Amino acid sequence: MNGQVAGTSMDVDGEEYQQNQVSIRRSSSPVQRASSVPHRLPHFTVGYVYSQDMMLHSSATGEHPEQPERISRIRTAIRDANLLQKMKQIPIRPVKRDEALLVHSQEHWYKVLAIQSMTPSEIFESEAYYESLSLYVTSGTTRAARLSCGGVIEACLAVARGELKKTFAIVRPPGHHAEPEEHMGFCFFNNVAVAAKVTQFLTPVRKILILDWDVHHGNGTQRAFNDDPSVLYISLHRYERGQFYPCGPFGSMESCGEGPGLGYSVNIPWPKKGMTDADYIHAFQQIVMPIGMEFAPDLVIISAGFDAAVGDDLGECFVSPAGYAHMTHMLSGLAGGNLVVALEGGYNLDSISNSSLAVARVLLGEAPPELPPMVASEAGTETVWQVAMEQSKYWKCVNPKACEPREEVDEISFSIPEILKGHRQHFLYTQYQMLQVPLMTKMFEERFGSQVMCTNDFLENPTIIVFVHEFGNLRIELDGKPTCDVQMENSYLIDFSKELISWVTKEKYGLLDVNVFPRPFASPLPRGHKHVESWSRDVLTYLWDNYIQLSGAKNIIFIGHGPGCHALMELIESRPVGMIRYVNTVIQVVGNMNIPLIPKDADELRAWYSKNSVVIVHPEHPAFAPEARILKRHGRVLQIEESKPIKLIMKGLPLIQDHIKQSLVGKPQ
Repeated sequence: MNGQVAGTSMDVDGEEYQQNQVSIRRSSSPVQRASSVPHRLPHFTVGYVYSQDMMLHSSATGEHPEQPERISRIRTAIRDANLLQKMKQIPIRPVKRDEALLVHSQEHWYKVLAIQSMTPSEIFESEAYYESLSLYVTSGTTRAARLSCGGVIEACLAVARGELKKTFAIVRPPGHHAEPEEHMGFCFFNNVAVAAKVTQFLTPVRKILILDWDVHHGNGTQRAFNDDPSVLYISLHRYERGQFYPCGPFGSMESCGEGPGLGYSVNIPWPKKGMTDADYIHAFQQIVMPIGMEFAPDLVIISAGFDAAVGDDLGECFVSPAGYAHMTHMLSGLAGGNLVVALEGGYNLDSISNSSLAVARVLLGEAPPELPPMVASEAGTETVWQVAMEQSKYWKCVNPKACEPREEVDEISFSIPEILKGHRQHFLYTQYQMLQVPLMTKMFEERFGSQVMCTNDFLENPTIIVFVHEFGNLRIELDGKPTCDVQMENSYLIDFSKELISWVTKEKYGLLDVNVFPRPFASPLPRGHKHVESWSRDVLTYLWDNYIQLSGAKNIIFIGHGPGCHALMELIESRPVGMIRYVNTVIQVVGNMNIPLIPKDADELRAWYSKNSVVIVHPEHPAFAPEARILKRHGRVLQIEESKPIKLIMKGLPLIQDHIKQSLVGKPQ
C-alpha cells in the first residue's frame, strides 16, 4: 500500500486554511509495510465541527447564558467518553458572503461584519440596542458568528457529498432566531438555513427536513423557507399563546407556510412549561415521523437546542438525555441515515453536555437507552391532537383520530357531536313526533344509535323520503386564532335540514332521516372497516334490506347531502335491481365535493340513474372546469347560484320540491 499526503489551501474571503487529504492507491502485488505505517487508516462515518475561535464571542460580564463554555463542555464530554477519536474532525471556515446572501439581505451581512470594527466605547454605547434584540456583541462576535455558520455548512456538505454519514456541528453562537433582515435572540446568522440553501445549491440534495427541538420557536428558519416546498420545517417549542420568546403568532399551529410552501411548516406549540420525554416522544410518533416519512427527505438537519433539557432554567422542561437519544435515533431512520446535528440553544452546562453526549452515542451507532413506561401529559396529547387536525389538511399520513385525547373523565364526558345528536333527536321527536329506528346489530347501534329517525307512519306511508346527510355547520366564534378561545354566546349550529323536514311532513310523506357520521369514542373498528365511508355504506344497506324494501311504500325518493351523497351512491351500486324497481328519483346536493359516478359497466343502472337523478352543484364546481367533462354517469347535473354548501340545499329547496312532485305525477299515493 502506498500512501500519499497532499496539502491543499483554500481562500475564504481573504482567509486561508490548510486541509490535509489522504488519497490511497491499492496495488495488486504485496508491498512490505514500514514499521512506522499503521496497519489500516481509520475509516470514519461520523464527523464533527469545532473551533475554539467561536469562544471569542463572550459577554463582558461573563454572566450571559449564551456563554463560550457551552461548546467546550460538549467537546470535553464527548472526548472523555472516548468517542471523539471515533469521529473525524471536519475543517471549519467562516461563512462566505455569497452563501449568507442565500438567506440574509446584504444589509444584514454588512451589519454583522461591522461589529468587528466597533471600538470598546461603541460597544458600550450600543449595549441597550443589542439588549433589545436579546444580543450582546464583542470584538470577536463577527468571527465567531461566521465560523458558526460556516461550520454548519461544512457539516452538511460532508454528509451531502457522501464523505460522511452523520455529523455534529458543535458551534456557537446559535442561529435559528436570525431572520433574513435581522439578528436577534442570541443569533447572528441563521446557520442551519444558510447551510440548507448552500447544500441544495452545491450538491444533488434537493429535499431537506429541518427538525427544530430547541425550546424556542425557530422563527428565522421558518421565515427562510415559509414559501419553499423543498424544505420541511418542523418545530417543537414552548408557545403559551404566543407569550413565550420569540412571541407572536408565527409559531402557532396554524402557521403552516404560504404559497407553494403551504403545509411545509409544522409547528407543535406546547401551551405550558414542564413538558417531558413522554410529550416529545408522543409528538414524534404521531406527527414528526409520519410527516417525515411522507416527505421522504434527502437530508435531515436537527436544530439541536438543548434548552428543553432537565435542569435548564430558561426552558423549564424535562427532556432527558435518553429522550434526546431516542428522537435522534428515530430521525436516523429518514433520508437513508444522512443526518446533521447542529447546536442551537441550551444554557445549563451539565444538561447540554450530557444531552449532547447521548446524541453523539446514537450518531456513532449505539442504541438509545431504554426509557421507562410513560404517558404523555394532558396538555401534550391535546396539543398533538390539535396539530394533527391542522396538518391532516396537508399530509395523508396524519390521522387525528389516532391521537385523539383519552381523558380520565371519558366515562362522565360527552363529546360535542354527541350533544348535538341528542339535541337533534329531541327536536325531531318534539316537533314532528319522529321515532328512533332500532338497529339490531351491536356495531351499528354503537355507532349510529339515535342517528336514524323516522316518522311514525314510515312503514305504511305510500311515499317515503330517505334523507342521508351528516351534521349541519357548527359556527364557532374565537377570541383570536392564536389562542383559539371560544366565545360560547356567539357560537351556534346551523341545521340545514329544518326546512326540508318541515316541508316533507307538511306534504304527509313518510321520512327516514339518516345521519351517517359515526359516533366518536366508540370501540375500535374491526378488520375490513378502516374508513368512515364503509360504515356509512353498511348502515344504509342495512336500512334498505331491513326497513325500506320491506315497507309498504310505492314511491321511494332518496336525497343525499354532502358526504351523504357518496354513501348513497354506494348503496345504489350495491342494490341496483332494487333501485331500478322501487326508487322514483335520487337527488344529490354535493356542494363542493366530487360528483359521484355510476360504474361504467352498469349500463341499465346508468340509464336509470341518468333519467331519474338530479345533482345540484354551484357554478364554480370543478366539474365545470375547461378540462373537465360532465358524463352520463354523473346523472342530471344542475347549477344553482350559491357557492356556500350550507346554503345550497336551502336555495335549491324549491327545485327539490318541484322535482319530487313531478316524479310522483301519475303514481299511487
